[in-house]
Amino acid sequence: MCLAIPGKILEIENQIENVFQVGKVSFSGVTKKVNLSLVPEAQVGDHVLVHVGVAVSVIDEEEAKKTLKFLQGTDDMDELFNDLFLDAK
Repeated sequence: MCLAIPGKILEIENQIENVFQVGKVSFSGVTKKVNLSLVPEAQVGDHVLVHVGVAVSVIDEEEAKKTLKFLQGTDDMDELFNDLFLDAK
C-alpha cells in the first residue's frame, strides 16, 4: 500500500543546509527520523504527511487527526508503518 501518513514534528536537527534537513516526527507515539527537505517551511509543532521516510507536505492538525483516525480504522497500521519506513528497524 502506498500512501502518506500524518505525523507531528517534535524536533528539527540543525543542519548546514535545508537540502539535508531531518526532523524527529511522532506518529501516534511512534517516533521516527524523517527527511524534511521537501517541506523547508515546516517547523516544530507542524503536522506533515510522510511517505517512505520523506515529508511531502505540511497539513493542518485537523486534517492530520481525520487521516490518522481513518487509517487506524483500517486495521492495517502495522503494514502502513512498514511501508512508511522501509529500512527502519
